[in-house]
Amino acid sequence: MDLHSTCPGLDDLKWRAKRRLPRFVWEYLDSGTGVEATKARNRAALDAVGFEPSILHGPLEFDLGVDFLGHARPLPFGIAPVGMSGLIWPGAEIHLARCAAEAGLPYTLSTVASLSPEDLAPHLGEDAWFQLYPPKDPEIRADLLERARRAGFRTLVLTVDVPVASRRERQTRSGLTQPPKLTPRLLAQVALRPAWAVGMARAGMPRMRTLDKYITGAAAGLPPTAHIGYLLRTSPDLDYVRWLRDHWDGPFVIKGVLRARDAAPLEAAGVDALWVSNHAGRQFDGAPATIEALPEIRAATRLPLIFDSGVEGGLDILRAISLGADYVMLGRAFHVALAALGPGGPAHLVEILRRDLEANMGQLGAARLSDLPPTRPLGPLTRPETS
Repeated sequence: MDLHSTCPGLDDLKWRAKRRLPRFVWEYLDSGTGVEATKARNRAALDAVGFEPSILHGPLEFDLGVDFLGHARPLPFGIAPVGMSGLIWPGAEIHLARCAAEAGLPYTLSTVASLSPEDLAPHLGEDAWFQLYPPKDPEIRADLLERARRAGFRTLVLTVDVPVASRRERQTRSGLTQPPKLTPRLLAQVALRPAWAVGMARAGMPRMRTLDKYITGAAAGLPPTAHIGYLLRTSPDLDYVRWLRDHWDGPFVIKGVLRARDAAPLEAAGVDALWVSNHAGRQFDGAPATIEALPEIRAATRLPLIFDSGVEGGLDILRAISLGADYVMLGRAFHVALAALGPGGPAHLVEILRRDLEANMGQLGAARLSDLPPTRPLGPLTRPETS
């Protein structure tokens, strides 16, 4: 099967993924919080960023490489963390880590993934990142850092935009709880999705293996969208950031920055990069679109900037880079590709993004990412509905 004929874009992968996943799993992957205004705002704001096409530039030989965090990288994007990846597809973390290693991309493992750093160690490439939800206990904190380091993770990412559990009403309506429990209602959905059901029967229902050694017993009293990891967490402050800087000897990234005035204190604390993100609209429904926040943050700091939230193709990556991002990360999209096509899906998405980058750069006369022209605002757009 020629995947570039049947699934040439992310919309095609979404269509297939939605039909291969039980409804409660799709709702977990695709939903935001509130009325999903921030999720919609991300898309609308990206669509409002345009360029002036170039003509008469002759043939181009494209170079998509970037220098970022001390490494020459072949492509300007990588794989962002998603909690409980194994719920979306059995063995998700292994498939994504292998894809990233083969393509030379960074892969980011979440603290609340369904496999642990030790599970992933044999599958990691040289550019493995560990995303930390901040434990309150300093002994647990130090142990997590040491486990990540021993497993082969070189970059630490502290997520700071989840001080409390978001409500994610759409996810709640689907019947999903944490930890997942296959109630009769959910089993009826599973019965309609045999590929997912067979894979999950072999792998077993996922749990947060990284946290197994720190927590025993049930997470009684937690809301349905929270999980057992919240029993360990704290809401970090700058002293917490400084502690991590002192105890981690590799690149250190802060994820969840949306205000320009937060850049200077973090720069002074010694972090190596800022990750501009609104958690893809999953955490706070009154946040600005990430692409709207990006230029002001770019003007406020010399630190490298990572961008995510709402990215759906190569053109979105170019929009972010032109407005100040040094690197772009995608989480939901890679999981959609895995659900749509199985283990080969992430590699197909890498190729979709590569081809889309080159097609759009060709229209702009840009052989390299550094050649991108300034953006220009576009008028209102009503995106067509996809069936």
